[in-house]
Amino acid sequence: MDIDTIQLDAEAAMDKAVDYLKSELKGVRTGRATPSLIEFVKVEAYGTESDLRALAMVQAPEPTQLVVKPFDPGTLQEIIKGIERAGLGLNPMADGKQIRINIPPLSGDRRKQLIASIKSNGEQAKVTIRNARRDANKHIDALEKDKSQSLSEDQLKSAKDEVQEMTKKYEAMVETLVAEKTKQVEEI
Repeated sequence: MDIDTIQLDAEAAMDKAVDYLKSELKGVRTGRATPSLIEFVKVEAYGTESDLRALAMVQAPEPTQLVVKPFDPGTLQEIIKGIERAGLGLNPMADGKQIRINIPPLSGDRRKQLIASIKSNGEQAKVTIRNARRDANKHIDALEKDKSQSLSEDQLKSAKDEVQEMTKKYEAMVETLVAEKTKQVEEI
């Protein structure tokens, strides 16, 4: 393995950590209704578990309401059960061939819980990023011991410095994502 491959692998792992954090934060409830709040709710239909977005179209016609329109009206009750089981504190109501979900305002305690959850997700992403840095540095150290590779100390130090800069960049991205989502949750 050469230095470029090590750095590319580290960057790919860090990128995955940030992408995962983004997907996790999409599902965190803010004071405003967004379809991403329930798109990934698991619904048992047709004998298998699927994401809600595969079974229905989710819209937010108002800031405090979501409307779920199943592609197959026969799955209406399963979708309602799936949303209730998700533990989001939402109360779906059947309205003809669609489901209406009113989003109640967040209480102060619930806001604090969500912010703590957001920060915890951010820390997990940072740990993943730091683990990628650690692995890259281990591989670089292995290159140093490998005498078949004729790498100078400067090249090895430069490679480690680049991995560190990459780590800082991705940690800053995580900080920004966490701060933005925290701000959204704090808005009333």
